[in-house]
Amino acid sequence: MEFVIKISQFLLSLSLLIVLHELGHFIPAKLFKTRVEKFYLFFDVKFSLFKKKIGETVYGIGWLPLGGYVKISGMIDESMDTEQMAQPAQPWEFRSKPTWQRLIIMLGGVSVNFVLALIIYIFMAYGYGDEDISAASIKDGYWVENPLLIDLGFKTGDKVVAVGGVKVVNESDIKSNFLAAKSITIERDGVEKTIDLPQDFLGQLSTSKDRSLFELRVPFMVGQVIDSSKNKSVDLKQRDVITAVNGNEIKYFDQFSTVLASLKGQTVTVTVLRDNETLSRELYVDKNGKLGIFPANSPRRFSELGYFDIVKKEYSFAESFGVGYDKFIGQITSYFGQLKLIFSPSTGAYKGVGGFKAIFDIFPDTWSWQAFWSITAFLSIMLAVLNLLPIPALDGGHVMFLLYEMISGRKPGDKFMEYAQMVGFFILIALVLFANGNDIFKAIFN
Repeated sequence: MEFVIKISQFLLSLSLLIVLHELGHFIPAKLFKTRVEKFYLFFDVKFSLFKKKIGETVYGIGWLPLGGYVKISGMIDESMDTEQMAQPAQPWEFRSKPTWQRLIIMLGGVSVNFVLALIIYIFMAYGYGDEDISAASIKDGYWVENPLLIDLGFKTGDKVVAVGGVKVVNESDIKSNFLAAKSITIERDGVEKTIDLPQDFLGQLSTSKDRSLFELRVPFMVGQVIDSSKNKSVDLKQRDVITAVNGNEIKYFDQFSTVLASLKGQTVTVTVLRDNETLSRELYVDKNGKLGIFPANSPRRFSELGYFDIVKKEYSFAESFGVGYDKFIGQITSYFGQLKLIFSPSTGAYKGVGGFKAIFDIFPDTWSWQAFWSITAFLSIMLAVLNLLPIPALDGGHVMFLLYEMISGRKPGDKFMEYAQMVGFFILIALVLFANGNDIFKAIFN
């Protein structure tokens, strides 16, 4: 069921972004009386799942979910329709239109993606507000279990003071500033200490089995008892909190592994907090030092129990425009920063580049409209930025040649454009293979 929910969100988001991106090309093309021969969601290699001709345009759905396209008459694009280009130019063709009109048509897709992301951030600010965890309210630091971080000198209980020189005010500040960080400042036993990160830390993190950073320390809340567990018949309910073992209080989930390791194969008495009632239960610890219980995650309940404070801000409709715009600009800046790191081999960040599986994995396995729209806004920005790269076959490549034409007054020859399109196509194939190859490598070896 979790897979169905994840794939449904993935395909809905991808379809929405593709259709709106292609509409960004389609609408100005029609406004400038340029013929659009095809409008497709996904690629129709050899055959289509659905197609219908309305007017001069065939609308359809392909079977290969790697993107979508509009085929505009008289344009050298991925269709490589050289026969049409060999005929005399017609007034309704892309190549016959003024340069400024062609530029608007080519920028239409990325423009829609940017506008969509901005609109989503504005309405999310208004509908959901902002919710975060106050860093100052985290009393006993963070849980550190990643061997990479441990080897650098971090340990459980450290309080993160600053990431890359930026003060941590809320818990989300850690991850949002981590990519560009060269050092982390922590507080341990009341003393501040700055630990430098190696230049290729992102590469090491990307290829490691454990990609966790500084995780919140939370109690052991019952999520689900595994069917094969001997504790399946014990009266435990979701959201029960295990607070003690054999009378010894255990505050955090990360402390259980150490305690249970010395109790393998034994039956223990645990104290359970259910709502406001304290109960006692007998549980069996298996040979691996486990209880056979998946933990649950409920930040609001953890906050009620005093583990940290949740900070929530609500915005009026007018305020949402400013907040949404700031998030929009911040996300664009962050993504350009990520690209800079990826194209800097010394950082090793290129090892973290992922394809469709990586995108699929960021969607939650429970349906959440808030998460869906947040991820869709990010993917919309990602799609826009990547399409602006000056690679032939991408929108950015077409824009690059149009700007050259506007500045020089000379139009690149059709043969040159055909060769450039082929080179760009091979570059894109290489990038797609690299990104999805990374996904496969990680799935096999991590």
